Amino acid sequence: MTKHAFPLLMSPGRIGPMKLENRIVLPAMDMNVSEHGEIEQPEIDHYVARAAGGAGLVITGACAIAFPFGAASLKEPGLSEDRFIPGLAALADAIHAVGGKLCIQSTHHGKVARVDTANDRELITPSLPDYTYSMNALADCTPEELGKMAAATAGKKQLFKEMTQDDIDTLVRDWADAAERVAKSGADAIEIHVAHGYILGVFLNQRDNRRTDAYGGSLANRARLACEVIAAVKERVADRIAILVRVSGEEYGQEGGLTLPESCEAATLFEAAGADAIHVTGWGRNPFDNFTDGPLPDRVGSYVDNAAEIKKHVSIPVIVVGRMLPEVAEKALEKGEIDFAAMGRQLLADPELPNKIKAGKFEQVRPCINCYLCVNENFFDDTPFCAVNPALGNEKILPLTPVTAKKHVVVIGAGPSGLETARVLTERGHRVTVVDKSDRLGGTLWFSTLTTPDNERLLNWLKEEVDRLGISVQLGTEATVESIRALRPDHVVVATGAKRPKPAVPGGDLPLVQTGDTLRALMLGTAEKGDAGLVLRALGKMGRLSGITKSPAAVREMTKKFLPMGHDVVVIGGSLVGLELAEFLSDRGRKVTLLHEEQQLGLPMAMPRRWTAVKHATQGGVDIHRRVTLTRITESSVEWTEGEGEAHSAKADMVIYAEGTHSDTSLADALGAAGLSVEVVGDAGAVNYIHGAIHSAWDVATVL
Repeated sequence: MTKHAFPLLMSPGRIGPMKLENRIVLPAMDMNVSEHGEIEQPEIDHYVARAAGGAGLVITGACAIAFPFGAASLKEPGLSEDRFIPGLAALADAIHAVGGKLCIQSTHHGKVARVDTANDRELITPSLPDYTYSMNALADCTPEELGKMAAATAGKKQLFKEMTQDDIDTLVRDWADAAERVAKSGADAIEIHVAHGYILGVFLNQRDNRRTDAYGGSLANRARLACEVIAAVKERVADRIAILVRVSGEEYGQEGGLTLPESCEAATLFEAAGADAIHVTGWGRNPFDNFTDGPLPDRVGSYVDNAAEIKKHVSIPVIVVGRMLPEVAEKALEKGEIDFAAMGRQLLADPELPNKIKAGKFEQVRPCINCYLCVNENFFDDTPFCAVNPALGNEKILPLTPVTAKKHVVVIGAGPSGLETARVLTERGHRVTVVDKSDRLGGTLWFSTLTTPDNERLLNWLKEEVDRLGISVQLGTEATVESIRALRPDHVVVATGAKRPKPAVPGGDLPLVQTGDTLRALMLGTAEKGDAGLVLRALGKMGRLSGITKSPAAVREMTKKFLPMGHDVVVIGGSLVGLELAEFLSDRGRKVTLLHEEQQLGLPMAMPRRWTAVKHATQGGVDIHRRVTLTRITESSVEWTEGEGEAHSAKADMVIYAEGTHSDTSLADALGAAGLSVEVVGDAGAVNYIHGAIHSAWDVATVL
């Protein structure tokens, strides 16, 4: 088997009465694009793109069985009335037209049903909640973000109701009725959600379910409601559609959460009740503290071990979600640990992943960089977007429009915005030349891979695309008006990135003070005298000569063992770059002090990633100070004030200034003044990091 062959992943499979072309599943991810419970065309376009891209099974986002009751959003598809069937049928027909299979995820959100809260309705629960979550992470949300989150529930207080037997009977009946509508629509399967804090999931765990009747106590009792729902659905739809059941293999972050042995026992009960497959997920019980434990983990293959254990206890297929990259899925299939792999964010980043694998073009798969921007919007009841795929939620912009007249476009800068601009322009039919003064592709993206390894996947993909498309690249080339004019371009795109100055305080120009630009120069071995100490400059040059620094992975590993810098580091600026650098250096044994002028750390990271980064930095020993005013840098310390003007200082062998980053259009202005046709993309025009780089590239390259 070749390195990029996936014979098991691409082999056919079966779930109940449903035959599937391969083992790749799009799991439920809410799109929030349909109004008042009725599926509309943008939602259909989204799912059709994934089905046409080759996914064996497409599962919709959450659909409310009792809509609008028990719904998380008024943009969530409903299953409670026959008026919803035409939208479901239109989706099923469209999926089938491209050769795909459709599963409708059915839910009742219970105690997290935001629509009920917004309308002063009681939230149904197995038992009245007797705990509160830590909300400390919200200290790193902006007032705008907090306002948008509050708007989703109209700022209302949650009201809870412990379910009676009548409530339970109604819920079971509503679920069976919903399944009947799913079957009538022509969909191929229904997924019953028994996880993530929704009503069936909270009955299943001991922390939320303290009942003393037939629905509480033992695991069999706590699983009773889910089993009654599964059995009622099975009786109603028989073998017309497949029945999937989604369950957490484990719950994280709070004592009394569901354990793996309990999940194994529950899975056997679900199979006996009529389930055709078990879909294993995970749940971090406090969304503001351990969200990245689940349901959207930050570790590759997070739930494979749990799925493998559950598979030992059932005879029906097991699906697993949790950063299931193709290579991870193939290995798990080979070992018999799973039967199907659910790839959520990866199929948002590239819906053509299955087709590319089937065609032997795995290296062309656009990777997810695990940034959580897609998930972030769900906190606001808004439509997800993707940092690396501007077509998410706007599928009509594809396929790319071929050019009517081929032109020569020179792209200045080989960072993410420049390379993506060059890629899209070339795909459309233009001739592109990329120039960059560096000795390698990637720009700031290359440097970011040191602290954020997931970014290396994007870097490698862009490099592969440059090679595949035969784009002309001139490295080690300084861009001037004269050198660019000599290339005789029809258009020029400036993608030279941002400027990162040193701090404008006393001592800001001392040799121990580094910026993102000087640190990158050090790693590339191009630092000038005075930019750093002799040891660091020598290390950079040695790395450049030996080729070590051309491999971000090698640099990450090397710096764990050998990092020739002092023990005490002060990072000034706690936005995205500063926070990640602080964590990186702390992991390498440095005593790090992080100073930030504002309250919120980690901007503009997506909230779940931001909360996790702050948590990890704190746990790693980073000494964080917010709302500070920097006063002076000396040859051995940094001084600042905070609070009511109280003076502080920290010892510093190195100071990293990660603030003050600003766009720089000086080269673009000069080229324009010389009469050249110029566009600006990426941080050169507006500092918005990878998301801004890729999206601004498309804004220009799709119309030029």
